[in-house]
Amino acid sequence: MTPTDDGTAWTLTDLLGRPMGRITEASAQQFTIHLDGHAREIMAGIEQGPFASLDAALAEIEKHTRGVCRHHPSEDQP
Repeated sequence: MTPTDDGTAWTLTDLLGRPMGRITEASAQQFTIHLDGHAREIMAGIEQGPFASLDAALAEIEKHTRGVCRHHPSEDQP
């Protein structure tokens, strides 16, 4: 996942760089998963939120993919 410039959303890609969707933060403790493309099939039945934290949303994704979500910093961060 990579944060967007405004800091209220994170783009999701798989290890091959294919888009999987995004996580958005509507307000404090309101994180929602939005799936795109092939991710809809892979994660059918996933709870999309709202979640109390970004970590909780990532844990839901990990549960359905049996993998680990990795944070990729934005280009602006050292």
